[in-house]
Amino acid sequence: MNKDLIKYAFMQTLPIMAGYLVLGMGFGILLYDHGYSVLWAILMSITIYAGSMQYVAIDLISSGASILTTLLMTLMVNARHLFYGISMVDKYKDTKPYKPYLIYALTDETYSLVCDAHIPEGMDINKYYFLVSLFDQCYWVIGSVLGSLIGSAFSFDTTGVDFSMTALFVVIFVEQWESADNHIPASIGILVSVICLIVFGADSFLVPTMIIITIVLFLLKNRILGGKKV
Repeated sequence: MNKDLIKYAFMQTLPIMAGYLVLGMGFGILLYDHGYSVLWAILMSITIYAGSMQYVAIDLISSGASILTTLLMTLMVNARHLFYGISMVDKYKDTKPYKPYLIYALTDETYSLVCDAHIPEGMDINKYYFLVSLFDQCYWVIGSVLGSLIGSAFSFDTTGVDFSMTALFVVIFVEQWESADNHIPASIGILVSVICLIVFGADSFLVPTMIIITIVLFLLKNRILGGKKV
């Protein structure tokens, strides 16, 4: 694989690395604090690889939650993937043999890098998608392992550690806002989220929020693509 492409993909993922190492460490520390070894951290980060869901999974595993409860909670937490994943259908259409992994490894942060990727001329865009996805997961796995090892060596007050994932979402949103010319999608997302939070409550607002945002963005598609600013 082209060394320049590997270097370019790595450089693009550096902001994600900074976030994932810290967030992964938080997950590893919390997991160990609940009595699960580094092996659990490795397996969960490789097979689940869903940051916020992994944090939730700690409590689900510890409390002995039923399979049905786990399935419903997973659907609620990861429902957003159904919506933004649709926008990658065309981009990932001709990405074999990387396609299965690209679908699996599409996280919020990876999406932010590949949804509007612009790579230097002569580089393979499909390989770029793959490398970005792979680098990001490696950062998460490494962070999880380090966190578990640190948790086994030192005692921590883990209160508030699970908020780190929310903090990363906020940072990514601010960066996207500052770099975007068109703020209509972001403004719609904020407005709809606040309204749904008030109407449905904190425990039930996620799915209706995603559905309404999708409908509104579809209805305003022409204006958004027209590049009008707000």
